[in-house]
Amino acid sequence: MSEFDLVIRNGKIATAADVFSGDIGIQSGRIEAIAASLGRGREEIDAAGRTITPGGIDGHIHLEQRLPDGAEIADNFYTGSRSAACGGTTTIIPFAFQDHGASLSQVLADYRESAEGRCFIDYAFHAIITDPTAQVLNQELPSLVREGYTSYKLYMTYEGLQLTDRQVLDVLTAMRREQAISMVHAENTEFIEWLTERLVDKGLTAPKYHTKAHPVIGEREATHRAMSMSELVGVPIVLVHVSAREVVEQIDWARARGLAIHAETCPQYLLLTEDAYEVEGFEGAKFICTPPPRGADDQEAIWAALSRDVFDVVSSDHSPFRYADPKGKQIAGTSAGFHKVPNGVPGVETRMPLLFSEGVLKGRIDVNQFVRMTSTNVAKLYGLYPRKGAIAIGSDADLVIWDTDTPVTVTNDRLHHDCDYTPYEGMTLGAWPAVTLSRGRPVWRDGALCVDAGHGEFQACERPVVARAPRASRIPELIQ
Repeated sequence: MSEFDLVIRNGKIATAADVFSGDIGIQSGRIEAIAASLGRGREEIDAAGRTITPGGIDGHIHLEQRLPDGAEIADNFYTGSRSAACGGTTTIIPFAFQDHGASLSQVLADYRESAEGRCFIDYAFHAIITDPTAQVLNQELPSLVREGYTSYKLYMTYEGLQLTDRQVLDVLTAMRREQAISMVHAENTEFIEWLTERLVDKGLTAPKYHTKAHPVIGEREATHRAMSMSELVGVPIVLVHVSAREVVEQIDWARARGLAIHAETCPQYLLLTEDAYEVEGFEGAKFICTPPPRGADDQEAIWAALSRDVFDVVSSDHSPFRYADPKGKQIAGTSAGFHKVPNGVPGVETRMPLLFSEGVLKGRIDVNQFVRMTSTNVAKLYGLYPRKGAIAIGSDADLVIWDTDTPVTVTNDRLHHDCDYTPYEGMTLGAWPAVTLSRGRPVWRDGALCVDAGHGEFQACERPVVARAPRASRIPELIQ
């Protein structure tokens, strides 16, 4: 037979279900053969002794967004995709943000135009719906889903973003009709505002009080409410950035009832706790994100839930605001209250190494779970599988070859994002990508980028399988 473009030899290949040794033959950007031994390739990589996994898919990342108060996300499509590639991620799914009154179709067109030619790796889009008008849901949404935009995020909190329960029901009904899927940020906004007012009145405004304004009970209540709305309409949802034991208990309860509830957590809930806020001065602002990292008991519960596959995916929720920047964490100054600090932490480059090192190498999860949570399940939930998220004949050759022989100390100056800090500064990890391949081409190898911006291509998403499965609703038949 003819030569392959590239053969990766002697690797320990890990998929969502199996681990086996062999060679991978790549032709025209796709996996053409997997065998114990393959013929020649025009190029070859010897992966002897190293694990090969599918490239990561980060299904929760914010790039090129501005907040109403003028704060700006640190990373654009160039720097954000660059950082992702260097950490073993080969596809990102950032959010296109709808302003009130804006056309959702135009918003997605604008974001896609901004990303084109500037990404190092492949990309798709979710859309954040803040203004679910009849025009958006009944006229724009059907054509957008056909064009490959099949996932939409809803907020139950934040001024200017929050949807009422009635609006959530309208959106979920449209998602059911179009066989698309919703991601839900579940926190009780009334709890947050009520607690924040009282904390501010008492002068308790240091960054550490952010955790007091976002209690577990508020996340638990909103989670239950979101799941109840999902049950009423009969449609799957994805609960994003789950942070606490009580929320895991709610997910267990819903799944025991047969509800189509999918869940995501993030490294900040696995590796940070509320103790991160106990630092001098304004430094705790670096860790302000919502929900915030919880106590050690909650952290233990999130790891335990991860080990029994409660979580479908682990995403970064990369939402980087520079610390020392008047358009970042310090937009209201270094004596500002926690409620005036932009929410979010960087993490797109560290997501995969953190989970491989702290999860797989420390025996908290196995490598198949790692693959499912960082790649395969993400592809399935958001309509990219089996093109992405698999080491299989015909799938895109998006792969990571892992170096687990050289300890790496995380420092911000070794990362490739455009943020001025990392919340994981000083952590020593036992794993880091030696090679990241996107569609058969090395984009990161031995500590260096290997492609120019523009290698990444837009990926239209199919309707997710979970959204296509017929489900009973609890809406009375006479009004369906």
